[in-house]
Amino acid sequence: MTGTSDRRAADTPEATTAEPAAGGRRRVLLAAPRGYCAGVDRAVIAVEKALEQYGAPIYVRHEIVHNKYVVQTLEKKGAIFVEETEEVPEGEIVIFSAHGVAPTVHDEAQRGKLATIDATCPLVTKVHKEAVRYAKEDYDILLIGHEGHEEVIGTSGEAPDHITLVDGPDDVKNVEVRDPEKVVWLSQTTLSVDETMETVDALQGRYPNLLSPPSDDICYATQNRQTAIKQVAAEADLVLVVGSRNSSNSVRLVETALTHGAKDGHLVDNAEELDETWLEGVETIGLSSGASVPEVLVDGVLEWLAQRGWDEVEIVKPVDEHMQFSLPKELRRDLRSEASEKLRA
Repeated sequence: MTGTSDRRAADTPEATTAEPAAGGRRRVLLAAPRGYCAGVDRAVIAVEKALEQYGAPIYVRHEIVHNKYVVQTLEKKGAIFVEETEEVPEGEIVIFSAHGVAPTVHDEAQRGKLATIDATCPLVTKVHKEAVRYAKEDYDILLIGHEGHEEVIGTSGEAPDHITLVDGPDDVKNVEVRDPEKVVWLSQTTLSVDETMETVDALQGRYPNLLSPPSDDICYATQNRQTAIKQVAAEADLVLVVGSRNSSNSVRLVETALTHGAKDGHLVDNAEELDETWLEGVETIGLSSGASVPEVLVDGVLEWLAQRGWDEVEIVKPVDEHMQFSLPKELRRDLRSEASEKLRA
């Protein structure tokens, strides 16, 4: 195993009703990397900076990232989350979430005389540009992703006449294209690597000349977290993933753990959702968090586990992660003045 170990003792340990297997050693395998990716960090900071720079309210179209704690924290600071651009009053500032939006949303903001900050993850923007390029070359684009996910909606909107959604390998049989010789696949960035490649293999079975994008669409952070959880799962009786249920990459982490050796796995928003019955007969607990989860929530789970005897923590770090993205360029402008000018126009 790769990693180091440390001890985390709770301030007020409690007796636990759960018992590990006879003679067992209670330990937590803490996956790394975990938590915030560069795109999420950029998006959250963008909202915080906008609030500091321009003052409240700052409107955000959809959840800036898929995490309840993050959204509630930003709401307390003055962010207002809306489902549609039309809900934002004229002359205000609106931020587009890390998942990206379709060109029609930018048009709606323009009509609504809104100043905009685009916090789309640069890796999602890359997929958008690929969709536009392949559409211009008149390819049929097979977008692997989950129906209704905000990222899929945004990407599909870049080339609606050329994109067909493929929601997993079982959906491949429903795909129809104009020319089997001119087909390319793209994908949602937060999918399971394994499931995506299974879908690609099935598509290639139908379309042998299927073109792959110039680089893997699944983001580095999603891949790194799945790599780490696979290593953790191989030794864990129970895997806990901190993340919200509408977070695709968090859900995929649990699924990945269960298919790579973990005997049990659960997704929780925070320590309050943990259940002591899950600890029965458990020695080794694996712990990770989705790419939109702040570390404070992981610390809460570690504290909860330490209070019940799982206070030995080993870091499992199969890969290093150093990616950073610059903040949206709009934060370098006076958006309040720009919005006022739009109202006067």
